[in-house]
Amino acid sequence: MIRSVFAAITLSYGLSAVSSAETFKVFILAGQSNMVGQVQDGLLEHQATNAKTADLFSHLRKDGKWITRDDVFIKYEKKHGGLTKAYGSRGQRTGLELEYGTRLGDHYKQPVLLIKTCWGGHSLFQKFRSPSAGLPSEEFLQKELSNAIKRTKQNNEKRKRNDPLPTMEDIQAVYGSSYRMMMKEVQDTLAKYETLFPELKGKTPEISGFVWFQGWNDQYNGAELEYASNMKHFINDVRKDLKSPKLPFVIGVMGQNGSTPAKGAMKTIQEAQLAMEKMPEFKGNVTAVRTDVLVDKAAEKLYPDWKARFEEWKKVGSDRGYHYYGSAIWFNRIGKAFAEATIKLEHVTGS
Repeated sequence: MIRSVFAAITLSYGLSAVSSAETFKVFILAGQSNMVGQVQDGLLEHQATNAKTADLFSHLRKDGKWITRDDVFIKYEKKHGGLTKAYGSRGQRTGLELEYGTRLGDHYKQPVLLIKTCWGGHSLFQKFRSPSAGLPSEEFLQKELSNAIKRTKQNNEKRKRNDPLPTMEDIQAVYGSSYRMMMKEVQDTLAKYETLFPELKGKTPEISGFVWFQGWNDQYNGAELEYASNMKHFINDVRKDLKSPKLPFVIGVMGQNGSTPAKGAMKTIQEAQLAMEKMPEFKGNVTAVRTDVLVDKAAEKLYPDWKARFEEWKKVGSDRGYHYYGSAIWFNRIGKAFAEATIKLEHVTGS
């Protein structure tokens, strides 16, 4: 069903009969909690109106209010409409999509649609695992099943319940579940875009780019050692299912380390992400963007003392370190960098 829907969609590659005036560009934003977006509204409002930082957000506002774009649209979970703030966590926070979509909207003549498909805490090793990666080893799965049975028995005993014990089928079903949900979300949105976005009625979608921002949950249990392999499978499978063999693919390199060099599992994942653009088959159509170099140093400096200096903290940050401090400045810088990378890839690939 997924491929039958995508077969009817005009892709960025091989455009011929459909003019740009009759099309709109589609960009898919996928990953985990940092793609969801974690900037709390109080911080965003403060920095957008404070004399010291207002210039950083002035292009997103007009007459003292946040702009709602009439040429850039977004779908995230049940929320959809013109791009503006608050398309992040709980439908209240904001993520990189605001700056990303704004930059794309300013660049392209056609309308732009962002489809966000992201869920907090989902790893590439397990839930985002794509079809060609297959399942982990039988030994690994048996160990996982054994641990799951043990936990269920303990919970049953503790809570006086009689929940059924998990089976191997239950364990296996989790693998790739987010990948399948991601593809279904794209499919469903493109199947009913004229209803969701009446402004796009009569226009043909071009799937023009994919952005991946994820990594945190692959730091555990050795998953980082498979990251490069799983990432390669993921890119190839996304392109296969979207019927776009050279689809521009931007990888946001995890960068919660900020100004401090990454080490351990985080460094392994960073290196795996950076390696993708160097693979011969991905040269010129995949790029990796470092996010640690974009760190908001004011938030980084204050974070260790955020509890003791909360009144100061809430003017620069709004979340924990693994969420890039919930820094509006850092998320906006990331969105801008991803947009610039997307545009550059499109030019390189000739779309």
